[in-house]
Amino acid sequence: MISPSLRHSVDRHITTPISRRRLLVASGAGLVGLPFGLRPSTIRAANANPIGATAKSTILFFLSGGASQIDTWDMKPDAPAEIRGEFQPITTSAPGVRLCEHLPLLAQRAHHLAVINSVDGTDPTNSHLGYYRHLTGHELDPRSIFVVGERRQQRDDWPFIGSVVASKLPQRGALPNAISFPWIPENPPDIRAGQFAGKLGLEHDPLYVLGNHDTPLSFQAPALVLEGDLTAEKLQHRRSLLQQLDGTRRELDAYRETQTWQTHQERAFSLLASVNTSDAFNLEKEPVELRERYGQSVNGMSLLLARRLVEAEVPFITIYWMQDRKRGSELNCASAGGWDTHGNNFECLKKMLLPQFDQGFSALLDDLSDRGLLDSTMILITSEMGRQPKIGDPRSGGASGAGRDHWTFCLTDILAGGGIRGGQTYGSSDKQGAYPLERRVTPADIAKTVYHTMGITDLWAKDNQGRPYHLQEEGEPLLELL
Repeated sequence: MISPSLRHSVDRHITTPISRRRLLVASGAGLVGLPFGLRPSTIRAANANPIGATAKSTILFFLSGGASQIDTWDMKPDAPAEIRGEFQPITTSAPGVRLCEHLPLLAQRAHHLAVINSVDGTDPTNSHLGYYRHLTGHELDPRSIFVVGERRQQRDDWPFIGSVVASKLPQRGALPNAISFPWIPENPPDIRAGQFAGKLGLEHDPLYVLGNHDTPLSFQAPALVLEGDLTAEKLQHRRSLLQQLDGTRRELDAYRETQTWQTHQERAFSLLASVNTSDAFNLEKEPVELRERYGQSVNGMSLLLARRLVEAEVPFITIYWMQDRKRGSELNCASAGGWDTHGNNFECLKKMLLPQFDQGFSALLDDLSDRGLLDSTMILITSEMGRQPKIGDPRSGGASGAGRDHWTFCLTDILAGGGIRGGQTYGSSDKQGAYPLERRVTPADIAKTVYHTMGITDLWAKDNQGRPYHLQEEGEPLLELL
């Protein structure tokens, strides 16, 4: 039963921020959650696949920091110099698609892409709170923002798109239905809102798998790591995981039933003892030539891991581009080595971000296509925002700093695979790339398109008081892209 204080905060649509400890627990709970939710009545089975629903898995590639649409896939070569910047568009394998000159490999594969240049992700704070809108399909309730530009994860948030998918599809194997890696944006305690299941229930949180720049082949899921001298064989006898889980049980008792908790424990034991579970993360099994094709950075290896998880039938896989602070500092990026290019935008894109993205993402398209998996794998590239068309962020020296500030009012999303008809550009922005001009698209439309391609038409759930609610009333699937 929910405590009076919690019920009061839920009624106000504002809840207590999730603690670091609860976050780590949530990552494990995403691993051991029931495939159909906290109670049998919370989740309804998905309906029969609608027309165009061919995706069995979705890969969400999130360019953390805010990728510049105007310097990548929505270039404005006829705009004034202070808008168009230094880069030029190049021809691609699709007549209707133009890409930046620093994406030559992707340009040869543009026939796979649907480029949506009219995404309106407007956030009133024009900040990284755009995470929430693009990861959930919902606008952030302004009443829940107490510090401009800051908003941590809260219990009654709208659920992450991946959590909705995870809750609606049956378990296919040992691995959980939603897995995210190689980092948690932004690291505890400043958790970016939108990455978790929120009101849908902790058991539908994605499992987080952590990577690092120094050892890019090594990915570790804390809930899958056996500590000390504990082996799978010893685990069966000692069942030591029970002690670890019981240590956090008090935090979950408010909204978790005892019977369900026991089922979580049994699944955790099964997963930790499974060789197949850990093998899915073992990139050393991949040929060296293939690893080199992806680029042996943590982001390149994350894309390769995503392909392995598609083969393992994981329904929803999220890659959060991991910033490289060391390299970013060398290039004076003023962005922590991510896509938040407040300063030195063009050098950072040209020498670090675009080559690494071009190599890794083009390799993923080839790899999935060669294995006959592209048609059954939806790929979505998005970010929390675009960049301001006019060059010169005051925080980085103005025009001389050659940076672009935040811009949530217009950005580009990329779709590929999963029944998407490639080689097309959908919608357009105005002549400066500042606002949608034709065929305005919202993150809710993108979310609905993902659900549609995965055959998820039942978007009803019940809260922990048994009251039904719709997970995504806004938006329509972009059927013209199929």
